[in-house]
Amino acid sequence: MTLDLEKLYAARLYAARVRPYLATALFALHVVESRRVPTMAVDRHWRCYVSPVFVDRTPVEELAGVWVHEVSHLLRDHHGRGDRFAAAHGLTGHAERLRMNIAADCEINDDVYGDGLPCPAGAVQAVDLQLTPGELMEDYLLQFRLGPFTSHLAWLDCGSGADGLERDWDLGPDGAHGLSAQERDAVRFRVAQGLIGRPGNAPQGWQRWADKAFHPPQPWRELLGAAVRSATTGAGVGEDYTYGRPARRAASLPGVVLPSLRRRPPRVCVVIDTSGSVSDAELGSALLEVAAISRSVGGRRDLLSVLSCDAASHVADPLCRAEGIALLGGGGTDLRAGFATALRANPRPDVIVVLTDGQTPWPDRRPPCRTVVGLFPRAPEVREADPDYVPDTPPDWARVVTIG
Repeated sequence: MTLDLEKLYAARLYAARVRPYLATALFALHVVESRRVPTMAVDRHWRCYVSPVFVDRTPVEELAGVWVHEVSHLLRDHHGRGDRFAAAHGLTGHAERLRMNIAADCEINDDVYGDGLPCPAGAVQAVDLQLTPGELMEDYLLQFRLGPFTSHLAWLDCGSGADGLERDWDLGPDGAHGLSAQERDAVRFRVAQGLIGRPGNAPQGWQRWADKAFHPPQPWRELLGAAVRSATTGAGVGEDYTYGRPARRAASLPGVVLPSLRRRPPRVCVVIDTSGSVSDAELGSALLEVAAISRSVGGRRDLLSVLSCDAASHVADPLCRAEGIALLGGGGTDLRAGFATALRANPRPDVIVVLTDGQTPWPDRRPPCRTVVGLFPRAPEVREADPDYVPDTPPDWARVVTIG
């Protein structure tokens, strides 16, 4: 039996009509005829392996649902997520990859079927495994194990694009018609761009995916830590002249004592925005970052001070324990007072770290030290009385990291 391409492509066209936001991804798949797959399967290079027997015995509407199902695995990066989950939890073997395939199906099938795409018999549903619908693959993997209630799913095989395990039939990275990493990312971006721009009646799961794909989350803890380390180790930070040890050049000037340049540990002042627009959860995150900054400067009490600031700054406290810091405030916001208080300290800090939601005026001039801003994200503010209003943004002289 040869593959009925006309029927298969008619099903893809039907899928694009009922799920127009996935059309770019559906037509990016390249079909490969294979008698080794039970139904349809994909690899991570966006090839779709299709069984001729399966196409022959499946109605067009159900084939359309399988098209959407398989491309959903690739759009949501189930192969990459499966690899990362396996590495983090020490999972190996075909049985664990089958479990990943089942969990991935539970994630996407709620968004695939219905509204023109009939659910075929045997499709994996979260409720059939006594799991809560609407969760992610990683959540499901922590909630079930293979056993008698999953034995009827032993046939399931959506390919390496669903679980990350290479199959014998895969053409591999050097095979024909595979998409490069840049091309795969471009397809995901186009689909996410369409969902964000015109969501229509797209399921909530797809809208959530599009928001993360279009605005990928930053590894903000690593970024903030790197920004602080860069600021504290930059040229000129913590450097001062001392007469405790004469300079080597003093030998060329008899009778003159020259100071030598010595590097001391950098001093850091953390300014925490305690205005009413900052939530308790964000203040808790700020304290966690203070504790991390304390570790980065060796835990020395004389090198790190913390002050809270709303419309006025409060006392800068040397750090003993992060949980012992009194965060005072709750009014308006003007972090210029916090900068002024930090710079009046003796000795003056080498680095100022500001943890804020950004809804504040900023100093007009660059402080005489390095500045790192940890920014709690906010939706753009709209003022009906002033449609031309543009909120203040952190100045160019500050290193800004968005805190998730």
